[in-house]
Amino acid sequence: MKFTPELESGVLIKRYKRFLADIMLPNGQEITIHCPNTGSMKNCLFPGEKVWFSTSNNPKRKYAHTWELMQTDQQHYIGINTGRANALAEEAINRQVITELLGYDDLKREVKYGNENSRIDILLTSQNQPECYIEVKSCTLLEDKMGYFPDAVTTRGQKHLRELIHMVELGHRAVLLFVVQHSGIKSVKPARHIDPQYADLLEQAVANGVEVLAYKTALSPQGSLITSACKVML
Repeated sequence: MKFTPELESGVLIKRYKRFLADIMLPNGQEITIHCPNTGSMKNCLFPGEKVWFSTSNNPKRKYAHTWELMQTDQQHYIGINTGRANALAEEAINRQVITELLGYDDLKREVKYGNENSRIDILLTSQNQPECYIEVKSCTLLEDKMGYFPDAVTTRGQKHLRELIHMVELGHRAVLLFVVQHSGIKSVKPARHIDPQYADLLEQAVANGVEVLAYKTALSPQGSLITSACKVML
């Protein structure tokens, strides 16, 4: 996934009202940009450090700029725009990078499914295999050299796990895919210390046949690309 045009940079002043962030440009101008991340962004907020943002030409947008990346003083990149995770996953599946998801003929996004009024991020179908329901999650929380998900209590994520369990019960394949958008994360683990109910549901999901995968993303101001699998610690 290439950023066209390439991202511009600034320095983070603060994030506030959940979806807004103030930054300072290299020329000293302060601007407000959209923050496309509904999580707590725990360990992703570093005032005074570098941020990278994209620019939209849509005249109807109140804020033309979107926060895409954080660059820490350890030179780690963090993917702030969680909305990119689904597109990155789709691109990786089409490039056959995610080897566990080979052999399907068709890919659809945002398909209604389940019994809790949900939409699956990616649905893979083939004449020779069961339907594969894939829920994509962006993992950015790094603590003590370990990647964790979620970074805040997520009732929505809990619902998605229940839906995946239900799909397995119906005879389909169900996959939880962590797209790791932090260059410092080497492995992923459920954040029991943040959302114990989610961790319990994930254990239940795995016991009932839901597959859990994690793939690292190479991040840069020029573009982002899923590259390789990393370990999931359950």
